[in-house]
Amino acid sequence: MLKTIDKYIIKKYLGTFFYTMILITMIALVVDFPERIDKFLNGPMTLNEIIFDYYLNFIPWINGLLWPLFALLSVIFFTSRMAKDTEFVAMLSSGINYYRILVPYLIAASVITSIHILGNNVIIPQSTKIKGEFENKYLYKSQKKVLSDNVFFYLNPNTVAYFKYYRKRDTSAIDFRMENYDSNKLTQILVANRIKLKKLPNKWTIQDYYIRKINNMDEELLVKKGVKLDTVLNLYPNDFVHYENLPLLMTSSEMRDYIEYERQKGLSTATKLVVELQRRNADPISILFLTIIGFAIASRKSREGMGWNLALGVGIGSLYVLASKFSITFANSIDIDPVLSVWLPNIIFGIVAVILLLKGQK
Repeated sequence: MLKTIDKYIIKKYLGTFFYTMILITMIALVVDFPERIDKFLNGPMTLNEIIFDYYLNFIPWINGLLWPLFALLSVIFFTSRMAKDTEFVAMLSSGINYYRILVPYLIAASVITSIHILGNNVIIPQSTKIKGEFENKYLYKSQKKVLSDNVFFYLNPNTVAYFKYYRKRDTSAIDFRMENYDSNKLTQILVANRIKLKKLPNKWTIQDYYIRKINNMDEELLVKKGVKLDTVLNLYPNDFVHYENLPLLMTSSEMRDYIEYERQKGLSTATKLVVELQRRNADPISILFLTIIGFAIASRKSREGMGWNLALGVGIGSLYVLASKFSITFANSIDIDPVLSVWLPNIIFGIVAVILLLKGQK
């Protein structure tokens, strides 16, 4: 059962949080617009696309990134005001335990965390997809990347395809090789000079090829020079095209399905998707730890005043953002478990939160 003091703190937390969110979102819009204005004026996009496809979807995207920082600044701001007005002295003098005061903070933080998890996994990806399609079309065409040199795919768990070179303009590949396996034993090799898409979605023509069949010590070679073979492969032109911001364009359920599809194809982009999927849950959980840190810092009356607490909060928030970016970079670039890498900042700041809370009571 919530007491009056709980409702009072929850109201202050949520009110300050959403006020901070609106204020910083407006600043972000003001900062972003001058950077885009040249492309908006000279590009083919319409005013309707700029407002409804880009900026209307820019708002949830920027909030999804900054909510943990908003939470930390909000807690420090209103808690410092309460400490300055000796409200904590009154609560502690009335017999309320220091840790009991933290309960409404965690309740409010849990509400924000729940909204953030829902937003990161469902709402924001749908919104960001529209924004990302606008950026890919008008702003960042370089986001589009075509796999062209030395590409290999798993067509199924027992079949591997390799291309020396793929040409997007005519959907053809040079030096094609396909290997079939049975219980890790090579059973057949097909090698062709060229393979070309004949009909969408995945009907291909194989030209100038030979097939080598292997059965233990017995081998059979079939040479088909100047012959064409039409066949259906588990290979689509879109498999060769990737966007650098692809993880931002999917909901979490779509991402899980795509991760499985990419892993079956043997593509390294699956790691980036796993990292993004974990980030969508790690960022909201950090709100709980940053709330505890903010409470521990600001609940004591400081001679330096509120400005010092806010500066300290910005510093800690910046360190968290920096640590998160480093962890994501490491997860994508070095041989480390992506789940552990993404959650490592939360583990570190969780330990920091506990230490500051224990010292905060003293």
